[in-house]
Amino acid sequence: MMSMYYQAFQNHMDLTAPWRAGASSALKFLHLVPQGLSDQVVGRLSAALELISRATLTYDRPAYGIDSVMVGNREIGITEEIAYATPFGSLLHFKKDGAPEQPRMLLVAPMSGHFATLLRGTVKTLLQDHDVYITDWHNPRDIPRKEGRFGLDDYTEHLIDFLGQLGPRPHMVAICQPSVSALAAAAIMCEDNHPSRPATLTLMAGPIDTRIQPTRVNEFAKSRPIDWFEQNLINYVPVQCRGALRKVYPGFVQLTAFVSMNLERHIKQHMDLANHIAKGEKEKAASIKTFYDEYFAVMDLPAEFYIETVRDVFQEHLLPQGKLMHRGRPVNTKAVSRMGLMTVEGEKDDICSIGQTLAAQDLCTGVRAYRRVHHMQAGVGHYGVFSGKRWNNEIYPLLRDFVHVNS
Repeated sequence: MMSMYYQAFQNHMDLTAPWRAGASSALKFLHLVPQGLSDQVVGRLSAALELISRATLTYDRPAYGIDSVMVGNREIGITEEIAYATPFGSLLHFKKDGAPEQPRMLLVAPMSGHFATLLRGTVKTLLQDHDVYITDWHNPRDIPRKEGRFGLDDYTEHLIDFLGQLGPRPHMVAICQPSVSALAAAAIMCEDNHPSRPATLTLMAGPIDTRIQPTRVNEFAKSRPIDWFEQNLINYVPVQCRGALRKVYPGFVQLTAFVSMNLERHIKQHMDLANHIAKGEKEKAASIKTFYDEYFAVMDLPAEFYIETVRDVFQEHLLPQGKLMHRGRPVNTKAVSRMGLMTVEGEKDDICSIGQTLAAQDLCTGVRAYRRVHHMQAGVGHYGVFSGKRWNNEIYPLLRDFVHVNS
């Protein structure tokens, strides 16, 4: 029988909520203490109260917070609008007020324990030269069971439906995990001569073929039978939530796994945070708090999607072997044609190693040679492929030119 550890965790968080609320309230009053009055004592107390108040997770999507963007030498306002929605996700449009017409682009966010806001920086960069939409996935713990299941086929179908909303020949950029579904969607749409089949497909640090130079993540996925993952990692949404008793891979479990991979670093970060607060170094403290506000905003994964991804992508490698099915039909990657294909990898990526994304180039034999681009970015890890200085200054210009040449 499946354990109820998610319910126990939620009960614990609910019981300790008054302590965190009390610490947060005390912190507000402490800020009223005049400067110079026992600064050292007040600083240490502030640090302690801050850490207590932050000892929690949030299951609500943070704000994107993108109010404007520079297009050329003009600052243009951004308005978020939901262009299309299902119970499991929204097609969110970052509408630019009075901007010139630009290539329409669907940014496909991973469904991997964090919200699509993790790609906030990616969105802001893309907005300079593109009309950007993003797959804004909903938290399954807030989706009633009556809405049904959500598996790998459903994810792929959402991409096809979302592209259909963008009109003829949009562009698609998939970050990490959804590269498999993005390639599958492109293959199906090309085979069906769908009017909204992508003009370009860009796959960034995605697990197209994890048999190539397996990482620790890949090896863990193959270290146990699929039944083990179902029995040990899948749990029920707590009864306090709208999605009560829906089966999920809880976000806090995945976060625990991520934190444990770099435990010393996270402990040091929180010690640094306490020291910055105690010394009144507000800017340094704010930088750490901003990062963890996003990092500790967690999203559950539908059980079906998680199990099917582990089995089909990481254990059985169905796509690169030509065995992946979508709604009972074979996914024929050779059908991908009349479009540009770009693959991007990071030299130091320890989640999706060099060669795993490049494999898409060999699978898509129908793409003309002059419409193919591959880029291996030196000196970056997984997140550096789509965020940070190297992304902005070295990777993005290549992607921008690739999209515009193929528009």
